[in-house]
Parts: sequence; C-alpha cells; structure tokens
Amino acid sequence: MAAWFARSKTDTPRRTLWQRIKDVALTDVTVLARGGVDAGSLEHLEQILLESDFGVPVTQRLVADIQRRAARGEVKSRDDFETALRDSVAAALTAGRSDPALAFAAEGPTVILVLGVNGAGKTTFIGKLASRLRGEGKRVLMAAGDTFRAGAIDQLKIWAERTGSEFVAGFPGGDPAAVAFTAIDAGVSRGVDVIIVDTAGRLHTSDDLMAELMKVNRVIGKRLDGAPHESLLVLDGTIGQNAVAQAKTFAAAVTVTGLVVTKLDGTAKGGVVLAVHEALDVPVKFVGLGERAEDLVPFDAAQYARELLEG
Repeated sequence: MAAWFARSKTDTPRRTLWQRIKDVALTDVTVLARGGVDAGSLEHLEQILLESDFGVPVTQRLVADIQRRAARGEVKSRDDFETALRDSVAAALTAGRSDPALAFAAEGPTVILVLGVNGAGKTTFIGKLASRLRGEGKRVLMAAGDTFRAGAIDQLKIWAERTGSEFVAGFPGGDPAAVAFTAIDAGVSRGVDVIIVDTAGRLHTSDDLMAELMKVNRVIGKRLDGAPHESLLVLDGTIGQNAVAQAKTFAAAVTVTGLVVTKLDGTAKGGVVLAVHEALDVPVKFVGLGERAEDLVPFDAAQYARELLEG
C-alpha cells in the first residue's frame, strides 16, 4: 500500500507527528502506568496538534477525548495513547458529512465542477480523475474553463488525449461560463457519462473572480437540472491554516460537495485535513500522492489516521 504522506527529500528524515507527541507529551510514562494522563502531557499534546494545523476546534475535541479515555482507565501506556489518538482522529474525519464516494446523476451526464487556487494541483487532479473514470468504463469530457492562465487549455488538452477523454475549449480570455454551457451541450449530444469542468485558479481574496465562479455555477445549473452534481475543491495540503480560509471563501460562493487534498506532508501540516473537514462539514473525496495518474487515492479516514501518526 502506497504511503499517503510526502517524505523529506533530504537525507535527514523528518520526525513524524507521533514521534513529536511521544518525545514531548509523554515523557512521564509512570503517569500513564498509574492509569492517567497528566495535565502537562495534555497541554503539550494540544500545542503539537495546533502546530500541525489541526485547528482549535478539532484540537480541543481530540484532547478532551483523550482525557475522557484516560479517566476511564483506557490509556495506561504509550501504545494505548497512540491507539486512542488514532481512533479519535478517524472519528473526527467520519463525523458529519463524510462519504468519500462521488455522486453521479441518476440519468444523463454527471457534471463535476473543479475549484481551487493556482498551484493547488487542479489540472493534474482533473487528469487523474478522468483516468480513473475511464478505467471504470465511463466516457469522459473535459471542459477547459480556465481561459485566463497561459497554457491552461493546452495542459488540459494533453490530459484529455492521454486519458482518451473528449475535450471542449473556448478561446484564451473567453467567457468560462460559455465554455461550461457548450461542454454540457456537447456532453448531452454525444452521450458522455461524466463532464469535468475546469475553472480558473482564482485567488480566494478576489471578489471579481469569485463572482465569476458563481456565474459559471449558475449557468451549469440552468443548462442541466441538478448540475453540478459535484463541486470539488482542490487544496494544497502543505499550506496549513490558509487552506481553511480558502475553503471557507470558496464555500461562500459555491456549494462545495467534496475536498481533494494534494501534496500531503504528514509531519508539518497533516492536521489541516481535519480542520477543513470540520470547517465546511464536507467529505474528503480524494488524496493526491504524486504525479502519476494512479496516484489519486479515494480517501479512507482510518488509513489517514494511521499514517498521520505513524508517518
């Protein structure tokens, strides 16, 4: 099974989250042996989780859960502590809306709108998703709705050719909403199964660009009832709490139905997945692990929790 988290490219291995917790928060094993976790350990645990971008609400809930388990006599060793924390992380990720399965239209083409800022890995994700869907026997059409970034149309066209997907594009600098409308027309007439609509990688602080994204979403809904069936937000897993701010702004403009997390770094920023899930109450759908088409993995909360700690 492939590791989910990026490893250091240097010769010196980075300390995993669990190593940091074990070394700092659990220095007094005698306290655990007596059937408890002292206040100092809990305080250090809280600090480490916050530094790893779990966010305040998730961190407080995880620490409180450890405290409750210790009070019930369930935490008497470092192994018990690790198991309790891993279970708590998995439980946080499966709380609320957490189904990682893609939603498909009951009939007609499924429209998937893909959102995110430049550099998050949006175009690569679309290519990987198309490859995965093609492997499942689905006919896919890609719509090059990012008409502003130089080379974006050509990059998506390459992925379409590589995956055997159909392709619709407008002119550089053209209206993205018109591209989406045309793509749905083409998808319906050609009988494709899935239409993936790319959007410009917009800064979440730009009101004009977010307004344009809202227009694309409206046009899609008017052209095809119930669409988009998925609006997936691609986030760079290494940017920490800024991902939460990005996610909230996108969600204010469009109903985000799922998250895609790329470039995971389990040592420094892995907790942001929990923080964003908590902030939006939407499921994590996929994790991006590398550049190859097969490096797109459906999200699994238990595996994420295990690798987040064991690294």
